[in-house]
Amino acid sequence: MSASDPVTAAVLVIGNEILSGRTQDANTHFLGKRLTELGIRLMEARVVPDIEAEIVAAVNALRARYTYLFTTGGIGPTHDDITVDCIAKAFSVAVVVHPEAKRLLEDYYGDQVNPARMRMARTPEGAGLIENPVSVAPGIAMENVFVLAGIPRIMQAQFESLRHSLVGGPPLISRALTVGLPESVVAPGFGALQDRYPEVEMGSYPFQRGGRFGTSLVLRASDPALLDQVAGELESLVRELGGSAEWSV
Repeated sequence: MSASDPVTAAVLVIGNEILSGRTQDANTHFLGKRLTELGIRLMEARVVPDIEAEIVAAVNALRARYTYLFTTGGIGPTHDDITVDCIAKAFSVAVVVHPEAKRLLEDYYGDQVNPARMRMARTPEGAGLIENPVSVAPGIAMENVFVLAGIPRIMQAQFESLRHSLVGGPPLISRALTVGLPESVVAPGFGALQDRYPEVEMGSYPFQRGGRFGTSLVLRASDPALLDQVAGELESLVRELGGSAEWSV
């Protein structure tokens, strides 16, 4: 990867409970925001069931395509927590009991330690540990793959423990313009603006409030001066179309 290449990431959400609708995924939202702050572009998010072949295939595809891959879910104490086994299979290594993870869990649980809890000491051979200040059971780092818990509070703590090891690019800055015009009215001029400035990410998101249609126009770039220039042109475009405009970050 050259210095000019964008730093990219993917999130792989693992678990039948997400696909069934029983649990709502909050982890992708958190990771998207935090990675953007670090100058890492979250390019893809997938959700897969607790099926080994599906997880292994997704891990291998995403870790090859992006700078970083973050997985969430499936590293707990129960039989259906199979993420560790799948990561090991993706890397063609054995599953071992990590001595430091074993020590952490034994110290934490004391005389309440049991085989189910000790499952959380298992890692792919050669993996490192990610600190978990909430419930001790560590996450796992394997090359460019970071294996995190599914519980949002724990996942977030694990991410904060590993963030220092991530190398990002220039942080992306966002500007959002709330426009009192339907998307179809803004679309031609907005598309022409995108053509003039391909290096700025531009998105259009319609909404309806009080029976009236409006549009949120979002700009993202790493160059603040360029972003300000494009933002000024966008606001002028909206004013020329007769619409109201209000900026938010």
